[in-house]
Amino acid sequence: MSSKSKNKGKSWERDVCLFLSELYNDSFIRVPNSGAYTGGKNEYRKEYLTDEQIKLSRGDIVPPKAFKHFVAECKNYADFPFHQLVSTGRVALLDSWIDQVEADSEEKDTWLLFIKITRKGTYVLYPISNKLFSLERGVRYRQYWFCEMQYFFRHYKDTCLAYWKNSI
Repeated sequence: MSSKSKNKGKSWERDVCLFLSELYNDSFIRVPNSGAYTGGKNEYRKEYLTDEQIKLSRGDIVPPKAFKHFVAECKNYADFPFHQLVSTGRVALLDSWIDQVEADSEEKDTWLLFIKITRKGTYVLYPISNKLFSLERGVRYRQYWFCEMQYFFRHYKDTCLAYWKNSI
């Protein structure tokens, strides 16, 4: 029997897949049995997997085949210390999420961290070093930009599509 928090996470992953599938009219699915199959301490598994198998186990979402440079991590939490985003301190929870998605990403990838906070909203976080995006609304956290998810895709739907399909 799955834990309540695992089910909550799986549900958010499915919601993100549905959102992206509808947005791009293509099929995005959850990574089966996701849980860092090739990330973190399991990096060694990449030694005996094919490139296609590695692609299928990166992040939380399996993108369509044409989306070569897309990696996504999804987090669904009850609470988040938003006040720490604008303070001089660090957000340990957010740092751990960033470490996770960066471990699953390669140099050419444009990754997104999809975040859902109960009764607060849905957000994306991405590296500022990615010159494809420059939004006015949001919060800078270290070398990343944290903004509302719908706002991000309203502005960068086509840019993401072109980059993930390697046409930029």
